[in-house]
Amino acid sequence: MALSEREQKLLEQMEQALYAEDPRFATRIRSQQGGRANRRVLVGILGIVAGLGLVVVAVLGQSVWLGALGFALMVSAGVWAFSPAKPVGPSGVVGGAARGARGKRSTSPSSGTFMQRLEERWERRSRDQW
Repeated sequence: MALSEREQKLLEQMEQALYAEDPRFATRIRSQQGGRANRRVLVGILGIVAGLGLVVVAVLGQSVWLGALGFALMVSAGVWAFSPAKPVGPSGVVGGAARGARGKRSTSPSSGTFMQRLEERWERRSRDQW
């Protein structure tokens, strides 16, 4: 069912507002529209089918190591196909500039990751005891 002109304009306005509000989300959506995700899933499913074929051949030939290899291929292809692809940043490094910001310590005890907060608490305890 086609949208009316008014609905199309409203949809475009909502889309522009969403992109302006969350540019990170917008780049993630744009990158998935290129078909990379579909290709990744297709190759993963082909790997799963190939692994299943190896398992069947291993059962018929009574070969344990070939069955284990087929099972490992099935699992790894499934994990690869259905895990999100890591974006490559402008510097060519996986994760881009956002990855460097994760390693920094926060000065406020309420911000940061769970592990960073635990480490800060541990350091405060060790300083207070001496």
